[in-house]
Amino acid sequence: MTLKAFALLLIFCAAAAAQEITVAAAADLSAALPEIAAQYKKQTGQDVKLSFGSSGNLTTQIRNGAPFDVFFSADEDYPKQLIADALAEKDTLYRYAVGRLVLWVPNGSAVDVQKSGIQALLDPSIKKIAIANPQHAPYGRAAEAALKKLGVYDQISSKLVIGENISQAAQFVESGNAQAGLVALSHALSPAMKDKGKYWPLPLDAYPPLNQAVVVISKSKQPAVARRFVDYIRGPEATSLLKNYGFSFSPEPR
Repeated sequence: MTLKAFALLLIFCAAAAAQEITVAAAADLSAALPEIAAQYKKQTGQDVKLSFGSSGNLTTQIRNGAPFDVFFSADEDYPKQLIADALAEKDTLYRYAVGRLVLWVPNGSAVDVQKSGIQALLDPSIKKIAIANPQHAPYGRAAEAALKKLGVYDQISSKLVIGENISQAAQFVESGNAQAGLVALSHALSPAMKDKGKYWPLPLDAYPPLNQAVVVISKSKQPAVARRFVDYIRGPEATSLLKNYGFSFSPEPR
């Protein structure tokens, strides 16, 4: 390789690296968002680095200066808080989906969760029930609220095992460390779980709406690229893929 060719290669690599954005994303997107990012790269050539966690913990990381460009939250209140503190760009706020909570059990479970619904958790064979941490995971708060609204919380609270986020809660029940779990529908429909168990969707009026929103972080070093990715999320391809994972959509708040 000539010196000139090597110099051009370095320039190309630097330009490619400059286009990469880092995305902080709620754990319920751990199956859907990698597919969306792969589609986006195929069309644009731009890399999207993904970091998953609970929305509350990711918000704390952003407040502490974590170098994220875009934030996908499972609770739109977190991006709104960042906007109020001048840490995110108000004009980029977009409700990209509404999440859904389900009760999931593995195929070998003795309980008929689709017939018994939430009462399945009272079966003696259910020793441990996985949920996400209500302190900083929106799905955990939704699970706790639903268990109370449906009248079983006091009877099963001692059986609860707490995942750091909704992905870890799903891993607990998928691995057999819990016999049941309140998980995201997106996880129940993911390749890792869809053929391994059965689920019952919790009534929508049993927990606060899981309105999910995305926003560009104010300190992004690639704001134009970050905005283009958020625009892509609004488009038909990303929306269609989110629908495949059980996400629904509702009008933007006025």
